[in-house]
Formats: sequence, C-alpha cells, structure tokens
Amino acid sequence: MMASTFLVLLIAFILDFSGLRRLAVCCLFLSFSLCVWLFLWEIHSPEYGFRMPWLQVDLERVLAPVQSS
Repeated sequence: MMASTFLVLLIAFILDFSGLRRLAVCCLFLSFSLCVWLFLWEIHSPEYGFRMPWLQVDLERVLAPVQSS
C-alpha cells in the first residue's frame, strides 16, 4: 500500500514536470487520501475501534509532600 502511495507521488511529479499541473495536483490529493486511508487501516482494531495503544496518556495525580515553614 505504501508503494502505491509513492507511485502516485511519482506520477504527480512526472505530470508536473511535463506541464500537466492540474492532473498533478489531482494525483497529490489522491496520494494524500491514500496516506490517510493507510493510516486509519493501520490503527484500526476490530475489538477497540480506532485506537493507538502505544500513545495512551493517562493523567495521574502527583502528590508532592507539602512542606510547612
């Protein structure tokens, strides 16, 4: 899937170099949508839905001892 994303980027570069800028911009948008689809496909879990367990951030209360003067 990543190869197809890079292929579309290469096609966009070649089209821009050839002077077909509108078609190159369309390929860039297609490449971006492929990147988003690939990202969402990578993080989807049938059990949890869309979740990234390696980025779980829980707020913890840090209790510092209070010093009285």
